Amino acid sequence: MQICTLTVRGLSLTPMSLTPMRRTTLVFSRWTVWALFCLFGMPVYGKTPATKGGSDPAIAAALHGVSPARIQATIERLVSFHTRSTLSSGTPPTPSGQGIVAAREWIRGEFERYSQACGGCLEVKTDAFTEPTGDRVPKPTEIVNIYAVLRGTNAEEAKRIVLVTGHYDSRNSDNDNATDAAPGANDDASGTAVSLECARVLSRLKFPATIVFLTVAGEEQGLYGSSHFARMVKEKMAKEQGWQLEAVLNNDIVGGDRSDGRNPDTVRVFSEGIPLSASDEDVRRIRGLGGESDSPSRQIARYVAETATTFGTELKPTLVFRLDRYLRGGDHSAFNREGFAGVRFTEYRENFNHQHQNVRTENGIEYGDLAKFVDYDYVAKVARLNAATLASLASAPAPPGKVRLQTKELQNDSALTWEAVPRASAYEVLWRDTTSPTWDHWKPSGNETHATLKMSKDNVIFAVRSVDAAGHRSLAVVPQPER
Repeated sequence: MQICTLTVRGLSLTPMSLTPMRRTTLVFSRWTVWALFCLFGMPVYGKTPATKGGSDPAIAAALHGVSPARIQATIERLVSFHTRSTLSSGTPPTPSGQGIVAAREWIRGEFERYSQACGGCLEVKTDAFTEPTGDRVPKPTEIVNIYAVLRGTNAEEAKRIVLVTGHYDSRNSDNDNATDAAPGANDDASGTAVSLECARVLSRLKFPATIVFLTVAGEEQGLYGSSHFARMVKEKMAKEQGWQLEAVLNNDIVGGDRSDGRNPDTVRVFSEGIPLSASDEDVRRIRGLGGESDSPSRQIARYVAETATTFGTELKPTLVFRLDRYLRGGDHSAFNREGFAGVRFTEYRENFNHQHQNVRTENGIEYGDLAKFVDYDYVAKVARLNAATLASLASAPAPPGKVRLQTKELQNDSALTWEAVPRASAYEVLWRDTTSPTWDHWKPSGNETHATLKMSKDNVIFAVRSVDAAGHRSLAVVPQPER
């Protein structure tokens, strides 16, 4: 049963026992909240929009299928290719099966094997191109992205896309060294393993919207693979197939390196503030409204946090409100540049001796991105959080359309309007203090497409989201002012 803290016609109702001050105490399930609102029109307000116990049982069962042993086998197999340097793509696979060409063929074979197991439910595809000579690319180089598409069951909603990605290329100390060992166990066989494991466990289920499981190359040279794929989605897939890419989950360095100072109970989730794709006019509007922390990417980060609570995942996300770490970048930013919302998952504390290093021991210190430093149970926890987020988004209806906050006159009440979307049986208005990182309150609005709240829009941030009959919630949409 999902428990909410409520205020009903001035009466404080909390899930605590009766206090000495004789506060009235009652416990309500989520469905009782809806009954109070729908039957009696009570102005019901809630805190903590999602709590453990309100999860979809089919998704929860799928998460139990995530296997640390399979993830270990995947990472060790990727390490066994000796190097997965993108610059080794011009070299045919060796008799011992080394190099990035052999690695990508193995990844494609894994996707095809998962598809065979689910009766052909996955469409396995490649996105191949030649990157011309340029920064960190000393000669024209073939780059191949491999991906699998789990097509949505609803003809119209199948155009809605959620995507998980990791890069399968690796490097050592020298970017141009495409022959010596570059095991890349954590960076980023771990993220590739998350994409593969999500494909394996989620391909057993059906969703209204489409999920794409992506692995890219060319990341270490400058995000070339993800940049090409993001442009392809924007310039081709969106126009020819109607793709509407709603969310990108990038997993890069999620191996939980076994070093001092690590925190095995959390994963960082990075998200951009002002969108990289924002125009000058957009930036002025965002700053004028105080919306620097309300980009679509931030809504994905908040959704991840809420999903962790809903499913009671072992791993709790630490939301980091910046695009990425200092002096570093990742594939999510390639999608951000094209106007798509996306976030990055990364372990809490990195060991830089185990990244971008030749394998060696100096002064008693081991260097190199070796499999023995990876915590496979940790990667499995990251995979479960990703899978729960992907499945929840793909199950939910689309976010409400054209969400507007009325600003036609000075008043203390706040009036919101929005457009209905297919499959949404209800909508929720969310709000938080301007200094709060997450949505702290919600109010059900039934199947209405408008709501008026007795609070000033000057003091809080509002959003609206869609809810289907089974309780799946969409991403939140922050309203634009309408005069």
